[in-house]
Amino acid sequence: MWAIGKNLYLALFLLLQVQAVNGADVLKHDTGVVQITPVIENLYTPWAVGFLPNGGLLITERDGALIHFKDGVRHKVSGVPQVFAKGQGGLLDVVVARDFAQTRMIFLTFAEPHGKRAGSALATARLSKDASKLVDLRVIYRQKHPSNETGHFGSRVVEGRDGWLYVTVGDRGDRPKAQSLAHHNGKVMRVRRDGGGSAIYSHGHRNPQGATLDLQGQLWTVEHGPKGGDEVNRPEQSKNYGWPVISYGRHYTGGKVGEGHVKTGMEQPMYYWDPSIAPSGMMIYSGKLWPEWKGDIFVGSLKFDLISRLERDGSKVIAEERLFRGKYNRIRDVREAPGGSIYFLAAGDGVLYRIVPQ
Repeated sequence: MWAIGKNLYLALFLLLQVQAVNGADVLKHDTGVVQITPVIENLYTPWAVGFLPNGGLLITERDGALIHFKDGVRHKVSGVPQVFAKGQGGLLDVVVARDFAQTRMIFLTFAEPHGKRAGSALATARLSKDASKLVDLRVIYRQKHPSNETGHFGSRVVEGRDGWLYVTVGDRGDRPKAQSLAHHNGKVMRVRRDGGGSAIYSHGHRNPQGATLDLQGQLWTVEHGPKGGDEVNRPEQSKNYGWPVISYGRHYTGGKVGEGHVKTGMEQPMYYWDPSIAPSGMMIYSGKLWPEWKGDIFVGSLKFDLISRLERDGSKVIAEERLFRGKYNRIRDVREAPGGSIYFLAAGDGVLYRIVPQ
């Protein structure tokens, strides 16, 4: 009887795929088991996390706070820019410059207030040596034609290997402007780090809330579709990614978007979801701790409370695994730490979590 009971217990454990170990969760995935541990709790609508070379972390909260965390101690960093904290706006992405050890430079994206209007913006600043404040804050990019809409800011920034900064800007709810080269709505912008100017890199995007580089240095983005049609794209200079002329989704009313799925001169997504998962933060994994995941795309889902792992063969996505579905609430950001562990922000939980192999 005990043997039967023990086997039944083990079977139930495998079925549930979860076990608490010293405050951590142990969860199965397609090829093994991981341990997930909360790193920082009681965050208020966290949006992004960046890694400092001394082991510290920077976390943005959408209402305008920048949090520094190291060795169990957290504090707010002063000197952040004023933000438009309404709807989807606020203090959004944070990226630590690759040369931070020499420059102490960080990059912040945010919704910048212009009276009752707001536009996407990118700032550079230096973090003081004691990490208490930002100094030399400088806005180096501002969206043309700010809007009174409170959504679709996009707002990820990626430091390219070419020295440029790539900033995603949503369509701000004004769909036709995503096709207009006179506006920044629905674009990936290329910005000089020294503030010497910006230019449209790619257009025809809806609301790209995730962006990263692959292992070869190529830019990738993920964007919200309408009802269905969330897209993974690999933007290239001067190319048109279709919105709102082509899409694999439909309007929220059920109506058809534009002209269908395909049009000459417009790029197809590398992958899309239908129904939508409401994608946000994005990373492409190095393979340091999980060699089997090398080159795979990881995307947080706000809608289904999961991380979508997209297995790639070159530029093609060949399979999807949905990790931790329903376990963590509104996954907003996914980042690889310098040692190869994976961190993610669950905005609904107000927690930063760390994933390591078990």
